[in-house]
Amino acid sequence: MEKRTRYVVVYDIPDDRRRNRVAKWLQGYGLRVQYSVFECCLDERQFRRLWEGLRRRIQEEEDSIRAYRLCPLCAAWVKTLGLSGPAVEVPEVYVV
Repeated sequence: MEKRTRYVVVYDIPDDRRRNRVAKWLQGYGLRVQYSVFECCLDERQFRRLWEGLRRRIQEEEDSIRAYRLCPLCAAWVKTLGLSGPAVEVPEVYVV
């Protein structure tokens, strides 16, 4: 099995329809940790598929999506307060 990496994907999309399509797409790859923030534990192939799907769902001249790859040391240091809940764990199996 290929090594998984934790990604934090954030977006700012002004159009409700496109924003909902992006959120629905991201839900197939990770967990929503805040309204426009997802944490995803993916291998390289899964990330490429995720990114291409996002590209097809936005208008690049109006929307913004960023993905941050976290090294294992940084991913292990995630801290939360309030309603954010526990840090997302790397799943044993992830179905996309």
